[in-house]
Amino acid sequence: MSGELILFFLLAFSAIATAAGMLLSRNAVYAALYLVMNFATVAIFYLMLGSPFIALSQVTVYGGAIMVLFLFVIMLLGIEQIPTEFNLKTFLPAIVLGLALVIESVMLVITKIGTTGLQVATSVADAAPSPLATKLFTVYLLPFEITSILLLVAMVGAIILTKQPRTVVPTADKKGAQG
Repeated sequence: MSGELILFFLLAFSAIATAAGMLLSRNAVYAALYLVMNFATVAIFYLMLGSPFIALSQVTVYGGAIMVLFLFVIMLLGIEQIPTEFNLKTFLPAIVLGLALVIESVMLVITKIGTTGLQVATSVADAAPSPLATKLFTVYLLPFEITSILLLVAMVGAIILTKQPRTVVPTADKKGAQG
C-alpha cells in the first residue's frame, strides 16, 4: 500500500468523522468548528489532486469567510445550544429533500458518465487561477453576484431577527427633580 493511499484513507476517515461530529453535536459552535475541520480535510484532498489554487480557495473562502459569517450569526442569535426535541414538521421535509438530492446526484453522475465520461483536470494548468477568474467574472458573473447578495441578505436578516425592541425607562424630569 502506497503512502498516498494511506494518506487518502486517513483523510477520508477524518472527513467522515468531522462530518458526523458536525451532525451529532448539540452545540452550534462546536458543529461549526467540526465543519471548519472538514473544510481543511477537503482542502488537503484538493492538494493531493494537484490543485493548490482550489485548496487555498477552500480554506480562505469556506474555512475563513463563510465560517466567520456562520459563527457571527450563531453568536448574534444566541443559539449556541441546539434544541434536542424531535420535530416531525421539520424532520419529514428534510428527509424528503435529502432523498431528492441523492436521487438527483445519482442521476447526474449516471448521465455524465454515460455521455462524456467523467472528466477530471489532468494538470495544474487546467485549474489555473487566470482562466478560472476569467470565467467567474464573465460567464458566471450573475450567479457570483447573486451569491454575494444572498450572503448579505442572510446577515442583515440575522441582525433584524435578533434585534430586541428597546424599552424606554422613564427618567426623572429635569424640572421635577429640581423643584
